[in-house]
Amino acid sequence: MSIDPESLARVIGARVRQERKSRDWTLDGLAAAAGVSRRMVVSVEQGAVNPSVGTLLRLSDALGVGLPALVEPPADDSPKVTRHGSGAVLWSGDAGGRGVLVAGTEPPDVVELWDWSLAPGERHASEAHAPGTRELLHVQEGVITVDVDGEAHELGTGDALAFRGDVDHAYANPHRVPARFSLSVFEPGVGAGHRSEGARP
Repeated sequence: MSIDPESLARVIGARVRQERKSRDWTLDGLAAAAGVSRRMVVSVEQGAVNPSVGTLLRLSDALGVGLPALVEPPADDSPKVTRHGSGAVLWSGDAGGRGVLVAGTEPPDVVELWDWSLAPGERHASEAHAPGTRELLHVQEGVITVDVDGEAHELGTGDALAFRGDVDHAYANPHRVPARFSLSVFEPGVGAGHRSEGARP
């Protein structure tokens, strides 16, 4: 079973607080580095909100740890199995779609593996990720439209798309049947800038 939203929010909050304190950063410092409000950082650390994927990316990039690190315990070198249904649900659509982070690697070159489903009519928009981010998408079921920097690509079952994730993009299901796709996100050099700088934000 996947972790319930309240428990996931607490896990994320504890990890954000741990990473922030390990760097001796203030709440205001992390908020400034991530480009989010202080109130949002406080709410995330208290486990009071389920932050958007965009907010989580901003926080993980600012902390230099990569998104998977915020939803999973610190990794070692042994293989890590994620059982069916136990991934972190980081996006939920109004009609039942879900974005589930099922696996990820550690910095500096972070790779995320996602399992996405979109109910008819659902759309998930994503702001540009860090420079150099690339995405690979493979449709498992149904038909979706992927908008990459204003250019639409319709993909059917079995189709794949490689594209830049460092521009605005969105995934949509404008059709009448559910759709499902796998998504890999590669974000190079996570934390390189933050770890090489000694300054506190």
